[in-house]
Amino acid sequence: MTVVIGFEGSANKIGIGIIRDGEVLSNPRRTYITPPGQGFMPSDTARHHRAVILTVLKEALEQAGLKPADIDCVAYTKGPGMGAPLVTVALVARTVAQLWGKPLLGVNHCIGHIEMGRLITKANNPTVLYVSGGNTQVIAYSERRYRIFGETIDIAVGNCLDRFARVIKISNDPSPGYNIEQMAKKGSQYVELPYTVKGMDVSFSGILSYIEEAANKMLSSGQCTAEDLCFSLQETVFSMLVEITERAMAHCGSQEVLIVGGVGCNLRLQEMMGVMCQERGAKLFATDERFCIDNGAMIAQAGWEMFRSGQVTELEDSWITQRYRTDEVEVTWRD
Repeated sequence: MTVVIGFEGSANKIGIGIIRDGEVLSNPRRTYITPPGQGFMPSDTARHHRAVILTVLKEALEQAGLKPADIDCVAYTKGPGMGAPLVTVALVARTVAQLWGKPLLGVNHCIGHIEMGRLITKANNPTVLYVSGGNTQVIAYSERRYRIFGETIDIAVGNCLDRFARVIKISNDPSPGYNIEQMAKKGSQYVELPYTVKGMDVSFSGILSYIEEAANKMLSSGQCTAEDLCFSLQETVFSMLVEITERAMAHCGSQEVLIVGGVGCNLRLQEMMGVMCQERGAKLFATDERFCIDNGAMIAQAGWEMFRSGQVTELEDSWITQRYRTDEVEVTWRD
């Protein structure tokens, strides 16, 4: 049996998970939360990760009931992500691997999400919609690569939602996106917003600029409520995502959709995607917040797949890269 420990810390979540042959043994996580109206800065986020990472590591081992000797491989997030938090976690993973005498593996964060989604949902060969604070991509597997069929040409959908949350001072606890989702359920009036799909790609910066400018005027004049704006923003950006996902499915002849990444927890996005899948006779796969929000187990699972196919990262090659594209990785563990 192969046991892999995974370290994730590419953004404001620090997580360490342990996987043994497809079984999640432990997956503790901590989130760096800033006051309403503020984002998280790389240096402050890295400081948070440094303060808690050894506690989370101890928790992961205790929950799994394992000792360092039981671990076969140490995996860490190589990228993409924020530089300072990535470096913090990579340093700890490298140190742990050397102290324990274990091989090291640098994992692509996006592929961690995909492999975790495939493990949990048992989706066979899905078209993947990967949506998070830093990434928005439509992906399908072909010839030993996860190919990107469409993506954002500016900011990620999660970033768009987070920045809107700052404009109307929505709490960051537990996350801005979750709080927007709850407020959107109470919205009843649809406010028309720019809808920007360019072929297979999407753009969110124009929508954000428009709603940032319009929000205060509309709210102060009583034209709509904050709940209406949350509802309208969700409906618009999720419609765009469903459209490009359906186009990729048609191109690939796919009958499965897997939603991964932090925004993938959103039940309204899952509902809208579910309607599209139903109309096509396709099947939707999604996970809950334990596995779609950044976590250590997803890095451990991708690391497990890579390690079993013979991959390791030499110490001198164990750097991080903030821009590490999904399609740069050779997928050696799938046919």
